[in-house]
Amino acid sequence: MSVTPLTALSPVDGRYAARCDQLRALFSESGLIGARVRVEIAWLHALAAPGGLTEMHGLGATDLALATAIAVQFSEADALEIKAIERETNHDVKAVEYFLKRRLGAHAAWTSRLEFVHFACTSEDISNLAYGVLAHEARERVLLPRLDSLIGTLRAMAHAHADDAMMSRTHGQPATPTTLGKEVAVFVHRLRLARETLARVPVRGKINGAVGNYNAHVAACPDVDWPALGRRLVESLGLEWNPYTTQIEPHDWMAEYFDALARCNTVLLDLCRDFWGYISLGYFRQKVVAGEVGSSTMPHKVNPIDFENAEGNLGLANALLRFMAEKLPVSRWQRDLTDSTVQRNIGVALAHSDVAVQSVARGLARLAVDRARLEADLDANWELLAEPIQTVMRRYAVPEAYEQLKELTRGRRVDARAVADFVDQLPIPAAEKARLRSLTPATYIGLAARLARSV
Repeated sequence: MSVTPLTALSPVDGRYAARCDQLRALFSESGLIGARVRVEIAWLHALAAPGGLTEMHGLGATDLALATAIAVQFSEADALEIKAIERETNHDVKAVEYFLKRRLGAHAAWTSRLEFVHFACTSEDISNLAYGVLAHEARERVLLPRLDSLIGTLRAMAHAHADDAMMSRTHGQPATPTTLGKEVAVFVHRLRLARETLARVPVRGKINGAVGNYNAHVAACPDVDWPALGRRLVESLGLEWNPYTTQIEPHDWMAEYFDALARCNTVLLDLCRDFWGYISLGYFRQKVVAGEVGSSTMPHKVNPIDFENAEGNLGLANALLRFMAEKLPVSRWQRDLTDSTVQRNIGVALAHSDVAVQSVARGLARLAVDRARLEADLDANWELLAEPIQTVMRRYAVPEAYEQLKELTRGRRVDARAVADFVDQLPIPAAEKARLRSLTPATYIGLAARLARSV
């Protein structure tokens, strides 16, 4: 059976294939192989640079450009060739080495230097840097731009609805009014903070040999400053140098990265549930898409499917991200292979996150505020003014202010007349009575509008 979006085992390569193209280019098998090729070529450049190996100094700019072209022009056909070599070697990184030797061996300047491909390296020297490069690029090219776009959408929504008064619900019960824009502003701020945490996570790398001591390096070329050379390579790839490792880079940065992304996802999951609830209350109407079906049996339905889809994908993403954050920093002594198969699922976790963000954006684009519904809820709940009235009473030292309002309102509905009558009999200044009588549930919003507009 050929693998297509209809036959793919994973939904990120099946149902959601079209949404995952950017991440697939990075974290597919071909993407990982290509990243390893880039690292191997970068290592050759480092060995040929000042401070490297004298045996590499005869290479000219044209010779080095030939090597660079192998990485720059890396194709699916090249990846297939490497996979064919891997079937013989049963070793994925060694297959990359043999592929590069074949390609470079066709050029005279390289024929005497082929053994410097993968020189003094263990496989993890290449793989840790390849995964670092992929994670860095995924964050900069996919994850952060997608989050930034969503934050921008939410910010615009907060500003547009800054003055739209809305009844809050605490413990699911009618509570102090807010504005729709201010509630959206909360998510803008939370998501922005989580996004900045993700952006700040350093992506680290190492290239120091079989157990992190440069043993083979020093045995072959004792006069080279190997830590300095390795650091220059790692930093040239846009990563942060880790000087102390075993055979593997210990993956602590991966745990930080995955935890930070999971925090972004948790904020979005909270958003999805709140917006789902607002749709259920009728605060939002969903725009009807021609030809779309909401239910196979109930023709009237317009379901909040984008927020539900996002919630499911966010849960899947976080399950993977949190497992990887806990598992990857834990290893047996200087090396075991339990991290290898786990890291191959990094792209899957990031893809579920990315699909979810796209679903949230689609869901937001379909929403229209029902102001009449917002106003009706507020007008039906004049007991919400118990809080400001008793607080003003406290200011003027009226005894048992809370208890009096509790007696008037707890567990019962009151109307505008009942509130006005209660205010009229209060022993407070006339100006304060007038101010309280002018208050309505729709105008009792504190600084909500200002907060929404300033986010």
